[in-house]
Amino acid sequence: MSFYATLILAFALSMDAFAVAICKGAVLHKPRFREILRTGFIFGFIEAITPIIGWGIGILASQYVIRWDHWIAFALLFILGGRMIWQSLTTKDEDCCDKPSSHSAGNLVLSAIATSLDAMAIGLGLAFLQVDIVHTAMTIGLTTMIMATIGMMIGRYVGPLLGKKAEILGGLVLIAIGFNILFEHLELFMYAP
Repeated sequence: MSFYATLILAFALSMDAFAVAICKGAVLHKPRFREILRTGFIFGFIEAITPIIGWGIGILASQYVIRWDHWIAFALLFILGGRMIWQSLTTKDEDCCDKPSSHSAGNLVLSAIATSLDAMAIGLGLAFLQVDIVHTAMTIGLTTMIMATIGMMIGRYVGPLLGKKAEILGGLVLIAIGFNILFEHLELFMYAP
């Protein structure tokens, strides 16, 4: 696979993480640059290891992973998005200083896993091609880290403009991404010969 094909693949795989990172940045109160970099690193690291995991699984379990990955991603994003919406609706409308300034590591890891399951499926496909999986995974991870970091920075400035609505909007975006992943896979399944 050429460098440009790898870069296009990496960019495409990073778009879910980018959208989620915007939401993550929007619901925080002035996240520090360290938090922005931490989020980018977590998303990038997980996005880099999932194709390697998928590649390692290879032919033996590909039919099982491909059969369930979209349902797992949908469930994780639906739960995270629903939780964001619920928290926004149940908290009192107070000043923005009550918003957290960082996300828990568990929350970020779950979000990153949910958005990187497609990279695992790509890794399964790459197992059948003659590719340097380490180089490809590093490119995917670095691209995702950059995109998630940019997303967090955008979210940092969008959040104060939207106020409490940012959390509702963020939750809706997570749920929409989950539905999109689910529908893409179901559509492929319906039209498969």
